[in-house]
Parts: sequence; C-alpha cells; structure tokens
Amino acid sequence: MAAPRPQQPLLLLLVSLLLSASAPHGADAWGKEGHIMTCKIAERYLSEDAKAAVQELLPASAGGELSTMCPWADTMRFRYHWASPLHYANTPNVCNFKSSRDCHNNKHVQKMCVVGAINNYTAQLLTYRDSPKSSWNLTESLMFLAHFVGDVHQPLHVAFEEDEGGNAIQVHWYRRKANLHHVWDVSIIDTVMKDFYNKDLDTMVDALQMNLTNGWSDDIGHWENCENKRATCANDYAIESIGLSCHYAYKDVEQNITLGDDYYFTRYPVVEKRLAQGGIRLAMILNRIFDKKEADTTMPLYVQ
Repeated sequence: MAAPRPQQPLLLLLVSLLLSASAPHGADAWGKEGHIMTCKIAERYLSEDAKAAVQELLPASAGGELSTMCPWADTMRFRYHWASPLHYANTPNVCNFKSSRDCHNNKHVQKMCVVGAINNYTAQLLTYRDSPKSSWNLTESLMFLAHFVGDVHQPLHVAFEEDEGGNAIQVHWYRRKANLHHVWDVSIIDTVMKDFYNKDLDTMVDALQMNLTNGWSDDIGHWENCENKRATCANDYAIESIGLSCHYAYKDVEQNITLGDDYYFTRYPVVEKRLAQGGIRLAMILNRIFDKKEADTTMPLYVQ
C-alpha cells in the first residue's frame, strides 16, 4: 500500500406545510465542485428548447451558466430551514428504499425528502410550458431541481437514519479527521482532482465526458430509461444510492477507521460514475420539461 497522503482540500406541497417542516441533518450533498460538475455535464446534453428556457429562468448572477447556480440550495439552508430534509432520505438501517416508508421529514410529513423534492420541483417547472403566468418562482424551482438531482446521486444521501447518512461515523481520510459523509461529499472528489486532473474542475468534467462518449456509452441507454411520465424516476435513483451506500460507502467501515488507498481506489470510480449519471439524468428531466414537442417514453439526449 502506498504511504498515506493528506487530504486535499412533491407532489405540490402547500407552503404552510413546507414552512412547518424542519429536520436536523448535518450534510451538504456533493460539495460545491461535485454539484458544478453534475450541472456542467447536464448543460452539454440540453435540447435547444431546454437551453432557451434555462437561460430565461436563470438569474443574472448566473452569467448564463446553470452550473454556477447548482450549489445554490446549500447556501440557502439557513434561510429556507424547511428545505433541509429535502436534500436526503433516510432508511431504517436497511439496504432498500421505499418511498412510503422513508420519504418524510422528522415530523413524518410525507414526500419531504429528496425524491419528493425532485418530483415537486419538476411539477412546478412543468407550469412554464403550460402558462407563462406560473404562480411558482420558477427560477428557484430550477435551482432546487438541479441541486436535488445531484443530491440523490450521492450514495450517502440515501442512507441509514441511525448514523445520519454517515455523518455520525468518524474516520480519518488518510491523515485528516473527517466523517464518512464528508468523505463522499468532498474528500474523494478533492483527492481525485489532485491525483488525476491537476486540481482543475473543467479537466475532470472533460474526462467524465470522454467516458460518457466511450467507456459508459453502452450504459447511457439504461441510465436514461424512465417510463414515468407523471413525475420522474427519482425513486429509482434513490434505490440505486442506498445500494451503493451498502456495497461501497459503508462496507468495511467502522468508527475511527483510517481510510486510505484500498478504500480510495475502489470507491472513486463509483463517485465519478454517479456525477456523470446525475448530469445525464438532470438533462433528461429538463429536456422533458421544456421541449415543445411531446416527450417520448425515453427522454431524449442532445449532445453539443
């Protein structure tokens, strides 16, 4: 083994119902870089209609790029306390996800989890196509949706309630103290960027794009398959994440363990693939929302 290295740096819910809901959970999803990468990938697969709608809805501060606003929901946690449980879903320490059992906040308000949030903000954005006089703040709906699609692809955002999605599991990432959730949010991505991409986010995005064109090209058809025309396939993405949590994130981990090369080299490919899947699926959802022609059963991809 190599010498240890230091770490580098919902159905439409009533507003009154949302405001009453709050749940403690100490995690962001992918760190800022992970969310930006997911959205940069998505931007490359948007249809012309979707690109135009996204451009219209983005705030001026975005500079015309969706990716700049994808970390936004994490910056609003202290302002929008009700949105805290929308970033994740917890299971009762089992390796399967059931929406009726697991998608709720700490007050047991149903659909208050990341799966419900994706479906909710998708439904709100569909009013853009139906009417220019939507009663929703569709700019915020877009930014929430883009963020939560990233969240549901971070495996430990669909994880065990007992350890708060790995937040309560203290570890060392090489020489640095961290918790397991932070390792998957930030540490693995930071280390990959340092080791393989010269600490450059755009270089990593280009490499993920190359994998989408070559190595993962046969898988994209499966990733894009979504037959749920009434909402999204977020439930399926959550099922994938809890499976990955059990088989990769939690596997061979215990309190105060040191995670080094053995863990890193077997887990970072999972992280890279989930970033790519999140981007592909975000693009598909946005294309289905904004395309003027009726969407097919499988949402189309448009490669720039």
